[in-house]
Amino acid sequence: MKSFLLSCTCFVFFCFSGNAQSHTIRINQLGYHPMAIKQFVVASPHTAVDFKVVHDGVPIYEGVLGDVQEWNLAGEKVRLGEFTAVEAEGTYTIEIEGLEASHPFKISPRVYDEVLPASVRAYYYLRSGTALKEEHAGKWHRNGGHSDLKVSYHRSLQRKGTIDAPRGWYDAGDYGKYTVNGAFTAGQLLMMHERFPEVLGDGSLGIPESGNGISDLLDEVKYETDWLLTMQDDDGGVFHKLTCDRFVGMVLPEEAQCERFVMAKGTGGSLDFAAVMAKVYRAYHTIDSAYAEQCLTAAKKAWAWAKTHPNVAFKNPKGVITGEYGDTDFSEEWFWAASELYKATEEMEYLEYIKKQDITFEYSYGDGWRKFMKYLGIFSLLSDDSQIPESLREQLKNGIVSLADVLLDKSKTLDYQQAVDSYQWGSNSDIQNTAVIMAEAYRLQPKEAYIFGVQSALDYLLGKNAVGYSFLTGFGSKSPMHIHHRPSAGDGIEAPVPGYVVGGPNFDRQDRNQVTYPEGVAPMQAWKDVMPSFASNEICINWNSPLPFLIAFYTSSLEQR
Repeated sequence: MKSFLLSCTCFVFFCFSGNAQSHTIRINQLGYHPMAIKQFVVASPHTAVDFKVVHDGVPIYEGVLGDVQEWNLAGEKVRLGEFTAVEAEGTYTIEIEGLEASHPFKISPRVYDEVLPASVRAYYYLRSGTALKEEHAGKWHRNGGHSDLKVSYHRSLQRKGTIDAPRGWYDAGDYGKYTVNGAFTAGQLLMMHERFPEVLGDGSLGIPESGNGISDLLDEVKYETDWLLTMQDDDGGVFHKLTCDRFVGMVLPEEAQCERFVMAKGTGGSLDFAAVMAKVYRAYHTIDSAYAEQCLTAAKKAWAWAKTHPNVAFKNPKGVITGEYGDTDFSEEWFWAASELYKATEEMEYLEYIKKQDITFEYSYGDGWRKFMKYLGIFSLLSDDSQIPESLREQLKNGIVSLADVLLDKSKTLDYQQAVDSYQWGSNSDIQNTAVIMAEAYRLQPKEAYIFGVQSALDYLLGKNAVGYSFLTGFGSKSPMHIHHRPSAGDGIEAPVPGYVVGGPNFDRQDRNQVTYPEGVAPMQAWKDVMPSFASNEICINWNSPLPFLIAFYTSSLEQR
């Protein structure tokens, strides 16, 4: 997630006047597992209160809608319907007299089989410095761009020479590469691998590395961590980002011509780097011991640098307007790094640091990349094989369960059964990360309500929301077609790459000078499927990283019931 300047291009956009009217029946457009709680929302309800579930033109279930509710966050009056009793596999619609039928949806235990790999395969299309060949990329194949060899240090560093920093993912709708968000995103994907190591195995993604005997998920993450390793200076500190001074136009990578620079080191990026490299060590130590040791050595060097530079906040140099990922409070980064390094080494220095911390348990909306990494550390410390004192384990366990209960209780009272009441930049990240906390709470205390909390997040992302869109490109009957993403804008292909989570409703609307929102728009409707909407319709690597974990958790949990 980035400030609004990140993707504001340097030319003027035409204004767009909005989406077509959203479908009245809001439902998960993909569908439901047979054992799922199956609910939908009818917006702007009229006098009809009965509904039918229809299969092949034949009603197979009839129900009654709930009472009218007024939802202020969504700006709607609604009724809720439920058809949990319908479990037979098939394709269905919801029909209500006087309204158009719902989008078709499936009931199947395999309803997420295509979404999960697509949400990770999407990273392949963000690879920097390599051509995407047709055999892997299909119609979205393209030439390579930004080899990032012999990259100069930014003039603000007053440092001669160059570094080679190839590989890595483009961070979002722009062509920058950012250490903080890259490390955080890789960390979330590695958590997915730790919890579900058999999911997304070798050959599951159809990427160039498929067939090498290593999980495709790990292969894709390594493309990013290889780049992160190049960003470490000889003294252990880690450079914050690799970008141009400003954003280029909406063109393909090979056409995005501007001089790229490596910019100053910072405490936050160095600690995030230390954390994820310790995580890579654990993932690779039985696969590629040399690479694992390289990563662990790099992690320790970054930690040591941060100890001697504990408060170095990165600020964009004068004249630079690409993403800042700025922060001045590094407590979350310190905790994450100490947790992952302790897990990797069991050295007391890291545990002693953790034990001295006043650990609080609250969720900070709009701060995923900046505040959620503490929870990645906690989740690692609570892993079954973690050697931590029992008192610390109980403190962390009770804190996560209590927070999950707070979020679950909020979701019961808030619109569309979400735990989010502040719709900021990248709100779809908040929707997912609150669900990640519930999923981890379920592992600690298996309460079935947590499973429904996760399902509610997936339902919301896939169409049961205030705009009636699936927020995942390529999935659902009505999904984003005009994302704020330079390769998608420049490739001449109508449909974007499938599998990207767009930012979602953003009531701050930092793009309001380029995009016209309705007067008095409600927070949950502050979203536009138009390319200029960098504030709501951009994609970003950390908005995708919780999704594969949530799907893997949800499907496995239902199957184990």
